[in-house]
Amino acid sequence: MSSHHTDGAQLLVIAKEPIPGKVKTRLTPPCTPREAAALAGAALEDTLRTVARVPVARRVIALDGAPGAWLPAGFTVVPQRGDGLDERLAAAFDDAHRKSPTPIVLIGMDTPQVSPDLLAEAVSSLGTHDAVFGPATDGGFWLLGLRVPDPDLLLGVPMSEPTTGEIQLNRLIEAGMSVACLPCLTDVDTMADAVEVAALAPHSRFAAALAGTAVL
Repeated sequence: MSSHHTDGAQLLVIAKEPIPGKVKTRLTPPCTPREAAALAGAALEDTLRTVARVPVARRVIALDGAPGAWLPAGFTVVPQRGDGLDERLAAAFDDAHRKSPTPIVLIGMDTPQVSPDLLAEAVSSLGTHDAVFGPATDGGFWLLGLRVPDPDLLLGVPMSEPTTGEIQLNRLIEAGMSVACLPCLTDVDTMADAVEVAALAPHSRFAAALAGTAVL
């Protein structure tokens, strides 16, 4: 398989509808549930707008909830299914791949600082590697790309643990896959994360939403 195949690649965002009380609960307090949801919504919008700027054949959002005005044109919406996050990630890969059997790069909605260039690099990595992996500073991962998704690569990986990323990366390596690694990024979970990420992306909607909260 040569690199020209990645022209047909797809970017997949796994996301939650930003409803107060349902998202970013670790930011409350100091944020109110409404402020936390505004931050989540801003991070999601920044992420989707970045994804929209990357030259790929398809853009998909695996969504828990209903689409809103924050969703740009050009995205295919698939509902999330499964219980734990490992099941939801595996299902999102599976659903996207069934609709279009092409390489997939998946990201979450917690890295609004991500750039189109970094995502383009992830996509092109799948021209020469079986997988691409983006570790997160909290021990998880912010990006996972697979040339050919397989639920067994994800199912049973303990999520939201300090060792999640390490276990996920080992799964790929143990499956005999060649893995390209991307830089480590900070996921927004805590207020300290939010401040750090806003400083990295000062012109983002996320930074503006953070500046608009009463807590800083």
